[in-house]
Amino acid sequence: QVQLVESGGGLVQAGGSLRLSCAASGSIRRILTMAWYRQAPGKQRELVATIDSGGTTNYADSVKGRFTISRDNAKNTVYLQMKSLKPEDTAVYHCKIQLLFTDSVWGQGTRVTVSS
Repeated sequence: QVQLVESGGGLVQAGGSLRLSCAASGSIRRILTMAWYRQAPGKQRELVATIDSGGTTNYADSVKGRFTISRDNAKNTVYLQMKSLKPEDTAVYHCKIQLLFTDSVWGQGTRVTVSS
């Protein structure tokens, strides 16, 4: 079926940048909304950013101005460009795609650690 493969996580210093990628593969007909979530230890999962099929984006207040979500429809890939990273951005980041006619699909998660 459909799988999401994430990459780009890692360890960075505060103020640094990372770009997360999430590529979808499998039986894909049409991807509607793509999104990034994150979950830090001891906290609930948080919606970070979304992008719909028309390119409209939304961001959590905590990342607005620092993170940029984008998509490459030809590659079935969603990206999260993260700049000016802060220690509070440390979390496991998951991508999610909403597919036409099916339930949403979640990625396995990629860990982002921002050191002080």
